[in-house]
Amino acid sequence: MTAGRGITTPTQLRLAKRMARLGTETAFEVLMRARALEAQGRDIIHLEIGEPDFDTPANVVETGLKALKNGWTHYSPSAGLPQLREAIAKDVSRSRGIQCTADEVVVVPGGKPTIFYAFMALVEEGDEVIYPNPGFPIYESMINFLGAKPVPIHLREEKDFRLDVNELADLITDRTRMVVLNSPHNPTSGILDEQDVRDIAEAIGERDIMVLSDEIYSRLIFEGKHFSIMAVDGFKDRTILLDGFSKTYAMTGWRLGYGVMRADLAQHFSRLMTNSNSCTASFTQVAGIEALEGDQTSVENMCAEFKRRRDRFV
Repeated sequence: MTAGRGITTPTQLRLAKRMARLGTETAFEVLMRARALEAQGRDIIHLEIGEPDFDTPANVVETGLKALKNGWTHYSPSAGLPQLREAIAKDVSRSRGIQCTADEVVVVPGGKPTIFYAFMALVEEGDEVIYPNPGFPIYESMINFLGAKPVPIHLREEKDFRLDVNELADLITDRTRMVVLNSPHNPTSGILDEQDVRDIAEAIGERDIMVLSDEIYSRLIFEGKHFSIMAVDGFKDRTILLDGFSKTYAMTGWRLGYGVMRADLAQHFSRLMTNSNSCTASFTQVAGIEALEGDQTSVENMCAEFKRRRDRFV
């Protein structure tokens, strides 16, 4: 808008109403302030962000560098490079004890797109979504953003921050569209064992409810073995598995994650990728293949060091 003599006056920013429902991840705000203090010469211990204080394994970095030099700087298919999707399918088949194929894998830039796409593709306004609380803040943020109803299931210290299956059963209604599971859990480190997961599956039963299973920390377990609800009979096609490379391979800045789901849903995830990100960076995907298929010593050493620190604190 212009006033007299050609002076331009600012117009009021008119945000869509849904923006008022969008939350944030305050850990990034604290990280920004901490980095500013570091730039001033302050010595900062970072406890704000879920990021390993290790560098990406050397073999993965070297593969990424070679990929850049060899021309892996162009678009890839929206669902990801076929070679990486195949490598992920093999890894998930082995680690979760299921049969997974490449057409059930969608590669995305980090972990959050799988959360976004799962809710956007499956949750309608007015639907209910059960999610862990305390928990990763983006779950609640996206539920609210879409106009759905967030239904928290509280995680309590007296249960080692494992959800109460009886409480879950009481929270499920005819409007429940999705249940979010996160094990190992952020931020409590609570872990659902195999019996917990099977009890959760039984509580959900045959209802038309999808499960978003956030398993991004599945390789960083100190005792016991990770068990995915995908391995429960009847739940593979009703589960969206969220995993990625950020935590296991200290690749947070590479922005490389993936979702595993039934093939027909994967096609819709791929369309969401086309409309939002086009694709994940090609050279990072090549590095991801090396991460999965290369030497795993760095992962084992990092996990052992985290356990040593945990034991020292305890």
